[in-house]
Amino acid sequence: MFRVSGWRLAAVLTVGALPTVWSHGAGAEPLNPTLDTEVIEVLPAGGTAAEDRQLRRLWVNHPTDAATAVSLARRYLSRARELGDPRYAGQTLAVLQGWPDPKTAPDDVLLLQATVQQYLHEFELSASHLEMLVARRPDHAQAWLTLATVRRVQGRYAASDAACRGLQAAGVRLESQACLAENASLRGDDEEARRTLQQLLAPPRLPASTRSWLLTTLAELEQRGGKPEAAEAAFKKALEAETGGYTLLTYIDFLFEQGREEEALALLVPQPRTDAVMLRLAMVGTRLKTPNAAVDARLVRDAMAQANLRPGARGTHAREQAMFALWVDDKPAAALELARENVRKQREPLDLLVLAHAARAAGDAKAIREADQLRKEMGLHDQRLDALL
Repeated sequence: MFRVSGWRLAAVLTVGALPTVWSHGAGAEPLNPTLDTEVIEVLPAGGTAAEDRQLRRLWVNHPTDAATAVSLARRYLSRARELGDPRYAGQTLAVLQGWPDPKTAPDDVLLLQATVQQYLHEFELSASHLEMLVARRPDHAQAWLTLATVRRVQGRYAASDAACRGLQAAGVRLESQACLAENASLRGDDEEARRTLQQLLAPPRLPASTRSWLLTTLAELEQRGGKPEAAEAAFKKALEAETGGYTLLTYIDFLFEQGREEEALALLVPQPRTDAVMLRLAMVGTRLKTPNAAVDARLVRDAMAQANLRPGARGTHAREQAMFALWVDDKPAAALELARENVRKQREPLDLLVLAHAARAAGDAKAIREADQLRKEMGLHDQRLDALL
């Protein structure tokens, strides 16, 4: 069950993972079909259509066969992650509905349920299911790894440490050490964390995905520590090892933060127009006043409004909506409201940075104090926050 890629992928779900409807600028009016045969949207297929049909037939005929349900659910969840489309997450949950009681769910089913909950930002529910799974299976590395990530996203570093140590006890050395190092760096112990990451990077034959992940973790450490040159060097090495994905988006955000919008735009233009890319195109284009900026902004704005028609969508993607309100629409009060809503669930450094920037832009001294108190409660050290709070 354990896969190294699951570590960084878990983080990807919390950064720029917007509903796919954001990619369609069709306006914010709800669609009300009058016929069952009316086509609203054709969803892209992953894998082959024949494989999809075969797996679905098997599942329909045997809905409580765990192996079949897990295979189909994994396919849907992979598609949700790739496309940023929560409808596929809903299909994943539907496939797993044969096990409503987590206490009796098979291990693979319980892990998938927790992973989908994480995707939907139901972090506490996800953590409770993962804790149930590791109590049952202390050697379940993937469950420990996902639990460590969920607790870190919540800003609960001590609980994340405990899961990292559980991962170590399960016999997964490299990932457990990197896990603890990342938490240490978030608390400000950059020297020890940097040394650990560099030691883990020393072997010459590391898989490209592992090298990229470790270098990205190192880059973020240097970024929080106020060392942009070291951060950039690590980002570039990470992208040499493996291009795209979380690392590319994080590097683009770094360039935006550094006021290097032209370089960010050059990286964004050739990328597929995913929701995360569209958001950043609107942000960068607005700053640069590019010819396409107004069109990109309108597409994202309209799609956000339509996405918000779905129950709970605003809360799930409040961070991205706050970023848009602040850096595209120039509405700091609205951005602050969204950022406050976001940090009730999600407390990564970027979440607190968006909150602090919005509080500053809104001139809200109370909100600035709230952000400062929150980071102190978490124990988060980030020089970018120091400059704002």
